[in-house]
Amino acid sequence: MTIPERIGKYEIRKKLGEGATSIVYLGYDSFGEREVAIKAIFPEVLNDKERGGMYRHLLLTEASLAGKLTHPHIVQIFDAVIDEAQSYIVMEYVPGGTLEPFSTPSNLLPVDRFVEMIFKCTRALDYAHRAGVTHRDIKPANILLAKEGATGGDIKISDFGAALMTGTDQTRTQVAGVGSPAYMSPQQVRDQPLNHQTDIYSLGVVMYQLLTGRLPFQASSNYGMIYQICNTDPPPPSTFRTDMPISLDAVVARAMQKETEARYQTWEEFSHDLAQCFRNKQLSARRQEFPDSEKFEALRVLEFFNEFSDVELWEVVRFSRWEDVAPDTVIMKDGERGDFFAFLLDGELMVNKKGHSLGQLAVGECFGEMAIIRRGGHARGADVVAMTTSRVVTISAQALMHASDVCRMHFFQGFLDVIANRLADANMRLASL
Repeated sequence: MTIPERIGKYEIRKKLGEGATSIVYLGYDSFGEREVAIKAIFPEVLNDKERGGMYRHLLLTEASLAGKLTHPHIVQIFDAVIDEAQSYIVMEYVPGGTLEPFSTPSNLLPVDRFVEMIFKCTRALDYAHRAGVTHRDIKPANILLAKEGATGGDIKISDFGAALMTGTDQTRTQVAGVGSPAYMSPQQVRDQPLNHQTDIYSLGVVMYQLLTGRLPFQASSNYGMIYQICNTDPPPPSTFRTDMPISLDAVVARAMQKETEARYQTWEEFSHDLAQCFRNKQLSARRQEFPDSEKFEALRVLEFFNEFSDVELWEVVRFSRWEDVAPDTVIMKDGERGDFFAFLLDGELMVNKKGHSLGQLAVGECFGEMAIIRRGGHARGADVVAMTTSRVVTISAQALMHASDVCRMHFFQGFLDVIANRLADANMRLASL
């Protein structure tokens, strides 16, 4: 097939792949000055008498999400055109390929990187769920690596064509003939009403496969597969992989519970258990490098970040610096010019002024923010010293200056709350004199 020079307003650079219903090109959006992936649907597919209606429904579903799901770990839909002459969807170009190559025993991901990727999937799918979207076709082929190779943990979830939209087709369980039976929940194969817990089950199957290199259920036909999904329990993943934390067995088992009452009820529960598994695995190791999942969860529980969305919190994860500092480390020095602020996550920090203690910082507290609030530079007004081994997150003024407008707004609102609380505490102390 000859590669077209253009599709609509997009310049075509090369073919990326081809399937039974569409062909995907690498395109260039000159207006947006960015590379894009263009999924062009074969005209004969939409005109097919038997299945054309189904494929048109899938295309319309995916097209309807243009601009609606904006999350660092979801492939963004930019544009869609559906007409008799040509139908295509324009989306974010993700160069790293899918997780499919890592679902065989000879090419499994390292456990720490795997847990980080699945954690990000849980957060992205929770975001979609809160936006009223259930994916319904979670599998390795629909999870993309942001970079080529498995060199990093960033992923993006793609292909929302089979998605269930809350409030529009809530009673529809699935489109007949669409989806991958091996990853479907018992409720999905029984054609029962679905919610986000069907995605939780499917992600549990993905976990099983990426941990072991095999699907939890093996059958020679879809009927056999469906029977096993509904009636049998697979052996724990650790049966096939000895270098994984045993605690992951329990996470996979709970995600894949056949009845929704026993399955994870929320994505937050799923995320928490994943992060806990990784944390337990690292208890004996002192690390200066922290996985993104651990950073995200540590910030999410801080009161300062209550108003930050997941999207903004991921942004903070990327531009913050994390350190475990030794006792007696001077983090901020009286009189020095300040160009960063910080948060205490763990340990004890003391604030001193000319040898006199001004008090101890509480875990979760923000400090050094006056260096950011005051224009023209600001000298530190006291020393901040670690009394014990402490975990500190620092953010530079430059990083905050280049943050998104919404993220920066939330930071300055947080600073105002910090100052207001300190003034209230000072007034209480004065009143008690």
